[in-house]
Order: sequence, then structure tokens, then C-alpha cells
Amino acid sequence: MTAANGFLYVTAQMLGAAIGAGLAFLAYKKHFDQDADPAVKLGVFSTGPELRSYGWNFVTEVLATFVLVFIVLAFGPTPSGLGPLAVAMLVVGIGASLGGPTGYAINPARDLGPRIAHALLPIKGKGSS
Repeated sequence: MTAANGFLYVTAQMLGAAIGAGLAFLAYKKHFDQDADPAVKLGVFSTGPELRSYGWNFVTEVLATFVLVFIVLAFGPTPSGLGPLAVAMLVVGIGASLGGPTGYAINPARDLGPRIAHALLPIKGKGSS
């Protein structure tokens, strides 16, 4: 993988996520026209922390990243070829156990694209993106 391929991959994920968010907006346009809490409208497009305690949220993210990297490196390659499935289940477990404090945005590109779409779309009473 080269830097150019990595950039293309991240850009494609962000663009795909933004397009998906735009389509979700169109599908639920009448719902977005209703009066609702701006945080609820943003929650359709992106994740966010339950509590705005960024220091503790950072600790949670460091802990989750440590567990992910430690387990993946500790087990190494599996001879049966089930390594990707094991990592996927690990990510689900980490997200289910530590996703509450900070949201479950495992891939920042998939969270940032819809957040940019939220900023650009003409949503009535949307608040800050």
C-alpha cells in the first residue's frame, strides 16, 4: 500500500459516507423538517460522546486502541485463515463495551463524511455540525 492509495481509500470512504448521508437525508426529509433537538438530528449523521468530558473520553479511546492492538499482535496470524473474523468480533466487542462514552465511530472517515454532509445539507434547525 502506498501513501497515494491510502489517501484514495480514505477519500473514497469519506465520499461514500457523505453520499449515503445525503441519501438518508432525502429519504427522511419530512422528518428532518419537524422540530427536534439539533443533537438528535446530528446523531443521524455521526456519533458523539455521551458526556462532553474530553479528557476521560480520550482515556477510553486509548484503552480501546490498546486492547485492539495488543490482542491482534499477541495472537498474530492464524493458520486457519479466520484472523479477519476474529478481529471483526474483537472490534464488535470493543465497540459494544466501550462505545457508550465516546460513540462507536471505529473508522473516522465514515464518521467525518456524514458530519460534513450534515454541515452542507439544508436541514431545518440542525445546530452545529
